[in-house]
Amino acid sequence: MTTETASAGTLESSDCLVTVTLSGNGIEYEGANSSIFLSRTERIVREAMEKYSVDNASIRIQDQGALELTLRARVETAIERALGGA
Repeated sequence: MTTETASAGTLESSDCLVTVTLSGNGIEYEGANSSIFLSRTERIVREAMEKYSVDNASIRIQDQGALELTLRARVETAIERALGGA
C-alpha cells in the first residue's frame, strides 16, 4: 500500500476536519470537549479502519462540535480518499 494522505470535512462550527495518512499509527484528536468525546472518537476510527481493512494509519481529527454521524462520515470519506477510492 502506498503512503497516501487525504482529508475530509471543514473547520466550520458543528463539523470536523479529518486527515488520514496511510502510514504510522495513532489518533490525534483536538477539540473543545476532546476529553469527553475521546473514547467515542477512538471507537469510530477503529470501526472505520476495520471496515476498510486499514491496519496502519495516522489520523488527525480537529473537532468543531461534530455529531457522531458527521464524524463517522468524515473519517470514512478521508480513509476512502487516502485509499484512492473517492
